[in-house]
Amino acid sequence: MRANFIFSEVWIGLRRNLTMTIAVIVTVAVGMALLGIGLMINSQVSSLTGYWTDKVELSVYLCTKNSSFPACRNRGATTEQEQATLKQTIQQMPDVERVEFEDQAQAYKNFQASESNRLLLSVTKVEDMPESFRVKLKDPDRAPAVADSLRGQPGVSNVVNQRELLQSVFGFMGKLRNMALGVAILMVFAATLLIGNTVRLSAYNRRRETGIMRLVGASNIYIQLPFVMEGLIAGLIGGVFAAVLLIITKILIFEGIQTYMAAPLGWNTVAGVITFTMVVGVVICVLASFITLRRYLRV
Repeated sequence: MRANFIFSEVWIGLRRNLTMTIAVIVTVAVGMALLGIGLMINSQVSSLTGYWTDKVELSVYLCTKNSSFPACRNRGATTEQEQATLKQTIQQMPDVERVEFEDQAQAYKNFQASESNRLLLSVTKVEDMPESFRVKLKDPDRAPAVADSLRGQPGVSNVVNQRELLQSVFGFMGKLRNMALGVAILMVFAATLLIGNTVRLSAYNRRRETGIMRLVGASNIYIQLPFVMEGLIAGLIGGVFAAVLLIITKILIFEGIQTYMAAPLGWNTVAGVITFTMVVGVVICVLASFITLRRYLRV
């Protein structure tokens, strides 16, 4: 009997404040979707950072016959003796894990595999490719110091830290993540205020019913429960819409760029994000309803 009464009160409240309830659902859906997108971007950035940090290398390029680098001017290509001396120097560095030599033929193969511009491929020849040492470090954070020590060595034209090439990409994705999370926090705050206002309006419209319930000895929890249930239902519906938006985002955006990602975002991560955002949405709605009732309903 009590359960039927509570559900009838919830239904009455939802019908009386239909517009406000819809506004709460939309706000929760947008806020949780933005929060979920921010978490998905954060997961993608973390995965890519971990993947590439483990594989980051230094590329120590050697002088060629007609190299335009300042370090190679007034001299010819790096000699075999200079190559052997340089390799020994690199191997003796305490921060170096391994050293691999890449000749012109291998460099040209790698260039063909990574380059899609047909015009550039047609005009580039094997002898145009520089030889280099690929240096894997024990600690990638030591890459700048090792690079500085190798610059200026005889026969070295340039030293490229691959980690620096990735910083711009990670920096952009990090800014995108922070932007999504910032907007999501604002939307969550707006949803909290909107939920509180909706519950207060619902409580005001049903002040006679709550007054009668107090007179007959109903407990505070029993009086508050219908209002809290309204917030719970709005939070659940908003969370479902947010989940649909996150699935669409995964399919249209993350699936579209996964061919360029060495560590694509998995569906397990998306499922975890959806679960988390639904829980957050429901908790926010319930807490906002409960706190508002304690403040505006003297029960």
